[in-house]
Amino acid sequence: MVRTVNDPELPYLTVEEMGMVRGVSLQEDQIVVSLTPTYSGCPATDVISEDIEKAVRAVEANAKVEVVLSPAWTTDWILPSAYVKMREHGLAPPEGRSADRAFLMGQGKIIPCPRCQSKNTTMISAFGSTACKAHFKCNDCLEPFEHFKCI
Repeated sequence: MVRTVNDPELPYLTVEEMGMVRGVSLQEDQIVVSLTPTYSGCPATDVISEDIEKAVRAVEANAKVEVVLSPAWTTDWILPSAYVKMREHGLAPPEGRSADRAFLMGQGKIIPCPRCQSKNTTMISAFGSTACKAHFKCNDCLEPFEHFKCI
């Protein structure tokens, strides 16, 4: 049920693959899904919560989403299957672990092109369509792409 709920920003990924589902429990007669959004001010949190509640209600009568902000979400929670899907959709997945702040501190990393796998890439902007992404171009296939930063 929860596994069918897609991330509205990356609709080819589920909220489970993104590591946002922190737990599912039964409290009295209600299924409670603990959800940690990718960042505390995420405007899609309400939509995701509603989608989860609808999915659970399709199987069970009573559902509730509990938003959990601590510990904060990290790209370390993204499942390996999401990395494959990101590349398939032209998005370079996070490189490294969230504890490595080099990229966020302007000490660039080599980010392989998700299309041709070339490591001959250039960062165009530290910020892409959202704050968690950076904009790159591949110097070999000449395609632009976004990179999901380690957070």
